[in-house]
Amino acid sequence: MPGISMRYIVDDVDAAVEFYTSHLGFSVALRPAPSFAILTKDSFRLFVSGMTGPGGASQAMPDGRKPEPGGWNRIQIEVGDLEAKVTALRQAGARFRNEIVQGVGGKQILLDDPAGNPIELFEAPKR
Repeated sequence: MPGISMRYIVDDVDAAVEFYTSHLGFSVALRPAPSFAILTKDSFRLFVSGMTGPGGASQAMPDGRKPEPGGWNRIQIEVGDLEAKVTALRQAGARFRNEIVQGVGGKQILLDDPAGNPIELFEAPKR
């Protein structure tokens, strides 16, 4: 699978797979182990890696730091109707970091996945 992918460290791979497939339109491309899944949406690949199990993503760094979920780097998913998407996600119990903000380039909001990794939902301005 050559190309560009993004990896998110999660504390519950099953919860992440359910969240991304049920609410954000991703599909499971590969699930070779309980602690790892490759999810796809259009030509984008998202690797979700658990914090336990064998493999490089969960291993401590030489200085002792361990990978963990969260942070501020994020994927951006463009949606056609941001308000409707936010309403549906709130009804499903999703957590947001902020309210919808309007900028020069469109509207956005930060959604947390079940592990606390941020997802920017974005609506481009109507042209």
